[in-house]
Amino acid sequence: MGRLLEYFLVCGLGPDLQTTDIPPERGYFGSSVYYQPALLDQYPPSEIADCPDPPPQLPLCVLPGGVQLYSQGPSSQDPSSTPRSYPIVLTEGDGSKIYLSCIAFRDPVDDDVAQAYNIPANSYVDKCICFLSHSPCFELFRDALEEIYRCCFSAAGSSKPMWDIIAHVVMSVPLPSPGMGQILFSVDCYQLTVEAPPKDGLPHADMSFEPLVQSLDIENLIRLFTAVLLERRVLLRANKYSLLTVVAESIRHLIYPVQWQHVYIPVLFIAGVDYIDAPTPYLMGLHSSVDISFSTLDGVTVVDLDNNKVLCADELPELPEIEGRQLRKSLLQLVHPTLARLDLVHSTNTFLRRFSKPWCKDHDVELRLTFLQFFASVLSGYRDFVDSTVGTTNPFNAVAFLRKRSRIMGCSEEPMVTEWLSSQGFISFIESGYGKKEAGPNLVDKLQLAISRGEDRYSVLPAKENDPEVLTVPDSDGQVPVSRSRHCYDRFPAFLRTPAQDEKRMAILAAAVEQGRLGSSGAGGKAENLSPQERAAERDLMVLDIKVKLQGLWRRLVSLGPTDDPLSSAEYGTILALIESDAEGIGGSGFVECLREHIHSGWECDLTDLQFNAVKELMKTTISRAFSRNDMTTIRDSLEIASEIHRKDHASVTDYLQRHLGALPVWDEPRFWEGYFEHLMDMDSESKSGPYSSLVTEHLVVLAKHMAGLGMRDLKAWTILETIAKNDSPGVHNLIGLRGLLALMRYAGEGYWGLLPEQALQLHTQQQQQNIDQSVDDESNQPSSETAGIGRSWVHSMFSRDKNALNQTGGSGRSRGSQPVLERSDSSRNMQASTPEPGSGAGAKRGSSGVRLLRGHKAAVTALHAGTRQEMGDCMGDYEDTGYFISGSADCTIKIWNPRLRGSELQATFIGHTRPIRAISSDKIRVVSGSDDNRVLVWDKNSKQLQQELKGHDGKVNIVRMLKGERILSASHDGSVKMWDIRIDSCVATVGKSPSPILCMDYDDNTGMLAAAGVDGVGNVWDVRAGKQMHKLIGHSSWIRSLRMVENTIVTGSDDWTARVWSVSSGACETVLACHSGAVTNVEYCPADKGIVTGSADGLVRIWEQGEGNSLRCVSNLEGVHAGGILSIKAGDRWLAVGASDNTMSLFHRPERQGGSRLPPWKLLRTPPRSAAVVRCVASDVERGRICSGARNGLLRLWEPVVGY
Repeated sequence: MGRLLEYFLVCGLGPDLQTTDIPPERGYFGSSVYYQPALLDQYPPSEIADCPDPPPQLPLCVLPGGVQLYSQGPSSQDPSSTPRSYPIVLTEGDGSKIYLSCIAFRDPVDDDVAQAYNIPANSYVDKCICFLSHSPCFELFRDALEEIYRCCFSAAGSSKPMWDIIAHVVMSVPLPSPGMGQILFSVDCYQLTVEAPPKDGLPHADMSFEPLVQSLDIENLIRLFTAVLLERRVLLRANKYSLLTVVAESIRHLIYPVQWQHVYIPVLFIAGVDYIDAPTPYLMGLHSSVDISFSTLDGVTVVDLDNNKVLCADELPELPEIEGRQLRKSLLQLVHPTLARLDLVHSTNTFLRRFSKPWCKDHDVELRLTFLQFFASVLSGYRDFVDSTVGTTNPFNAVAFLRKRSRIMGCSEEPMVTEWLSSQGFISFIESGYGKKEAGPNLVDKLQLAISRGEDRYSVLPAKENDPEVLTVPDSDGQVPVSRSRHCYDRFPAFLRTPAQDEKRMAILAAAVEQGRLGSSGAGGKAENLSPQERAAERDLMVLDIKVKLQGLWRRLVSLGPTDDPLSSAEYGTILALIESDAEGIGGSGFVECLREHIHSGWECDLTDLQFNAVKELMKTTISRAFSRNDMTTIRDSLEIASEIHRKDHASVTDYLQRHLGALPVWDEPRFWEGYFEHLMDMDSESKSGPYSSLVTEHLVVLAKHMAGLGMRDLKAWTILETIAKNDSPGVHNLIGLRGLLALMRYAGEGYWGLLPEQALQLHTQQQQQNIDQSVDDESNQPSSETAGIGRSWVHSMFSRDKNALNQTGGSGRSRGSQPVLERSDSSRNMQASTPEPGSGAGAKRGSSGVRLLRGHKAAVTALHAGTRQEMGDCMGDYEDTGYFISGSADCTIKIWNPRLRGSELQATFIGHTRPIRAISSDKIRVVSGSDDNRVLVWDKNSKQLQQELKGHDGKVNIVRMLKGERILSASHDGSVKMWDIRIDSCVATVGKSPSPILCMDYDDNTGMLAAAGVDGVGNVWDVRAGKQMHKLIGHSSWIRSLRMVENTIVTGSDDWTARVWSVSSGACETVLACHSGAVTNVEYCPADKGIVTGSADGLVRIWEQGEGNSLRCVSNLEGVHAGGILSIKAGDRWLAVGASDNTMSLFHRPERQGGSRLPPWKLLRTPPRSAAVVRCVASDVERGRICSGARNGLLRLWEPVVGY
């Protein structure tokens, strides 16, 4: 009887340090470089082993990413430092599989290696221990290996020396015979059992198939199955080695009885990433952190297990209709049993009771039988078409089989079956004897027979023994030592080396020591005799070495996975250390040069939010350190690179790195800008020909755009530019030219900071004048490039020696166009942009611009609330005359604004939260706020002080609502809705509980009905007074982001592109509004006509009104005004206000009823000028026709299109 385990192996950093580069370099190059792993120890040693030696590439396979050094060992504060357990599967030349179970961890660097290579003391390095076997006992090997790891590093230690325990497990545990009982053995004091399944059952798979069905939904699982079955090139991507191996092994078992005949590498080591361009079929897995952008991937099916995506380069044929439908149905019953059999009677639903429990071995068997039944159905009667003649080239008559199947199934063509029958896997299945008549029945044959007899498909599997035989492996040394001593280790112990091994190791380390000594002594010995040219050459070599290291660190930093935090990564820390610790500035200049080279290589400069933050901090450090060294060259290069690096938020609005560097003091230095201008002149004076004024103009434009991006104040910027202009063109005092430069800078600044107050007023006034004079219906705003050209022409006139230049350019500019006019059309149902009818009162006072910018917040505005007349407090003056707005920000402050007090709108600032504000509400005397700090705070308007702090939520507070009787409702990310009583300063009750975060809520204080919805796409209705849940509103298939409840009606808007109307009393869905082409982000109910207004992420607003039979129909829509997602819709008796994320607003007016029972339709009154700011929230006061938006840059934009209502 052979052994179960063949080897115990230890891999890690060997004595011969070599990098993973191609070609590799010998020596120690710091902790940021990856080194090649080596085989350190093995048991049994090669001298006494009775098995073939481990394959030479094994160390590289068990540590696919290479070996890295660290300054600290495992820490609970650093998740990346914790040990990782994963399986690896290798394929030998004869096709047999080698199964390895691995645990990778950080271990101290060997003392002799650290001393030979001058590695810093107390350094740690990646190390991996693993079992090697030809038996696929994944779970067993993992349990045994984890017990060995615990015995080594636990405080209690082990009862015997570590290598004695290993020797017992490897040498004493026999390989079990299929179906011949169990073998019981122990690892120290931990008992384990192993058994082999019978030969006539399913192939042995000691693992769970659950990760496969958790990573991929049913359709993507079928796509992966089809691609593997048809022998395509399949590449798995995941951020866990375990997931790659488990999914690859799972899909290999699901195509049984077919065997995968091609390249099979479940975990591909990084150095072999070029293998993915192989032209032959393969099934490989690659860690998601590895960059494959250089690969063409033509014809490769890429399976992203982390994000449930399958990208097929070539179209995959569909499964046969009947078998495919049955396969999907069976998978749905297995993976989602409750959903599949929701309407069945429970007394007869045995399948549901069996598989509704957590995933277990029964689920694995059911999944494998489901796919086996697929093959049994497709291959029905296949034995009749097998040619058993010896020497035949094609043993299976596929044409005849397909003809018969087509006649039975009633289908003309089945491309998937046709292609599969010609695959190498199917031909191998036939040629291996399964299809021959003299061969015994296989599981496919047995399952076909069982199905034809109406038997359970489990009958094809061999029966389990009720009382299996158990073979116990005795401990090699059953006597406990008299001293009862325990063996504890601070590192994984090395196996006793032979004299030859010691001699070889010492020779390698001695060579490393000698090489290091010669290098240091040689450099020091000739340091005094070096010429200036030699010194410069040595410095250039050092600079090149640092740049090469920075380039590798940078590429790994931008290649981190979506769940990795770049600020806490080793790459970020190493780059930061190189920048801060380098007195000569090589690190900073090298980092900037690395970014420039990456851009020139084709990088699009787009970063994620986390990467953007990391690069921002690195760039700030680079500029600050360069400024301290007076290194203006590095600062200049950093500024140029920063203007290109950007990110995009959820609204696809670009945010450049440059606008985050404005607080650095270097920009206030005129000498920097003068030096920058001189550098530009020197660069272009020889390479460009043309008038001197053209060069000056072009370079001043460059400086002005950088100043705009940095947010420099006008006075400071103009002073610097004027000084440079006078120095380069003495005696020139062209005020018009400076105004042109001012216009250019302000237009450029709109892309970073939005419109300034005076710009907004000027543009709005121009627009109103054009609205009066225009005779065309569709004239759009001039693009920013044209306005930039105007500024360039005006600046050119400042330095032109042609006296007529000003006259030539002064009248060439075109004024900015107005917003498009939308005409009503019954066929398209678009809005009419017209003035109100005479006598309505709306046209009397339309002349004012009505746009104000309110400044005060230092970070993005994250919440806005509009106060109504009934909510006004005494601190706000006469609340019957005006309303107010309350804003919350990411700077953790809350501010009250009074639109009535022009120039002094800010009335109060509340400071108390520690995280960004998410929700605000108010009544006459109080303001209540909810924040990401999980708290609800109550503020007094009169005293402007914090009144109460309400704690109880375990997640972010998303919604707050003031109620009558000094009560508050709050909803949180933890899924709870709580009611608070301010008088007793505590939570009265948790009135609602949802299994997912709540995003929207509404409450009727008259009836006590509460409605809430959120991430799970299910609405919940509670009767707060009765203390019970009334209904679950089930129908949406994605997040519900908006909800409105009025009387007996609830309206919800979801990411599934639909809005739904529900009955409060019955909980039934009455209407589905499905005419949007994006997520419905806002819904509003109009009580006057019982109409509904919906807005979606594509910027479309639709108005629905009651038609015949109380059915809702879309009577009009607003297109072309809003390009961003709709953030707010508010309807009143006369006004309807809409605000979007692209900082556009629109106001609708409903004329007074002229007679009859039907109300007039909403008409678009007007829209304000658009600015470039990105809006996070919008609030509207429809009683006064006011709209206020809060932007990412902290500005509030208050629009009052009408006055006097």
